[in-house]
Amino acid sequence: MKIFNKTKKEVNRHQKALDELIRVVGQERVLSAIEDRICYSYDGTKQKVLPDIVVRPGDTNDVSNTLKIANKYEVPICARGAGSGLTGGAVPLMGGIVFDLKNMDRIVEICPEDFVATVEPGVVTKHLQDEVAKFDLFYPPDPSSAAFSTIGGNVAECAGGITGLKYGVTRDYILALEIVLPDGSVINTGGKTLRSDAGYDLTRLFTGSEGTLGIFTKITVRLIPKPEKIRTLAAHFSDKDDAIDAADSIIDNNVLPRTLEFLDQMTITAVRGHTGTDIGEDVKALLLIDLDGTDESINHEMSIVENVCKESNAFWTKVSETAKERDVIWAARRSISPALYNIAPHKINEDICVPRSKIKEILRRVDQIKEEQPIYIANFGHIGDGNIHVNIMYNDDPGQKELAEIVVNKVMREVVELGGSISGEHGIGNKKSQFMELEIPPHEYEIMKRFKSFFDPKGIMNPGKMFIK
Repeated sequence: MKIFNKTKKEVNRHQKALDELIRVVGQERVLSAIEDRICYSYDGTKQKVLPDIVVRPGDTNDVSNTLKIANKYEVPICARGAGSGLTGGAVPLMGGIVFDLKNMDRIVEICPEDFVATVEPGVVTKHLQDEVAKFDLFYPPDPSSAAFSTIGGNVAECAGGITGLKYGVTRDYILALEIVLPDGSVINTGGKTLRSDAGYDLTRLFTGSEGTLGIFTKITVRLIPKPEKIRTLAAHFSDKDDAIDAADSIIDNNVLPRTLEFLDQMTITAVRGHTGTDIGEDVKALLLIDLDGTDESINHEMSIVENVCKESNAFWTKVSETAKERDVIWAARRSISPALYNIAPHKINEDICVPRSKIKEILRRVDQIKEEQPIYIANFGHIGDGNIHVNIMYNDDPGQKELAEIVVNKVMREVVELGGSISGEHGIGNKKSQFMELEIPPHEYEIMKRFKSFFDPKGIMNPGKMFIK
């Protein structure tokens, strides 16, 4: 575990901040014992940096008071939801104060007539989805971590998920934000209307800002009517190019699936060994396709999808008839993350995104990198919108970690060369900051840094994230 080395002056400032936090925010909301702080030192990246103080605010006023004190003493701030992020966003790289926002977990209101809901940042994504479903409404952003990740974290990282092809990502559903700025002042962006052209869109600016500009304390989201039914088709292919062709042809036939997921051969092998899932040895690629809507629309579209898959050389297809059958079909997809550790004990998961027309080419280039380097790479993801998870697997042998990082660098350069993005849904954090300048032109990169300096002149908000300097 890394402990950030502070000067004597910094130690004194942090102690003064701690004393004032206890007095203003309350002893019960401030943690300083090392055993408590260790629990807030890491996220999904497994990096570990010990914070100096943990604050568990109960409301906007607690957040505001904490930020006023942090700003006064120039103590770094790192906001945290479930800590499930994969790019280091919740790791307190400079020590300082960690905000644990899980106690701010109220669903403030659900307005079915307006198709909106307002929540605090600590609300778990699946909990919101379940609650709005009682009104026959649907909150589409559906990251794989939905059962435990929080809405605040989803907004901070602009999380995606398997429904992104048809329904978009988190940014597409955020209508308004209550934000506490670094000086403790509170601003409100956006509103509850589904349309607004008034002024600059600060809501979209803050969405995906990864806690570098301010702290969300209330979030208003857009909802849509819940689809009547969902059905799933699984298709097995002996060639991954055929699977990619099938995915393209489905969309070309004016069918927009709820989900369109791809698994390559190495991923399938890992899943097969992990769960005993009934996938034959001859399966080199797999598509999982969800369709939603009315019975009539699903039946019509499913016949198109099944025919397209067969015309693209799928040698086996299965359509779910019941919810139980859907669960069986989706078992392979849900087991990927733990299953990959059967290949090697360590993983770097890069969520690259390329134009759909470049999917074949990026996978070909990844295969070429794999041939040149003695390392395992498994690919899966949301093929319908070009978001592929490239998983570089490595063991404890000397030089393997360094080799994995070389591979990541090569992959990122190929992605950008093809007009793609270094991050489709996981954010930047500190793990991808070194690649930002590959994708973002110099002038635009400097403009982003100016925004950061404007909102956070003392540089206390999640330092070390997004920008390398």
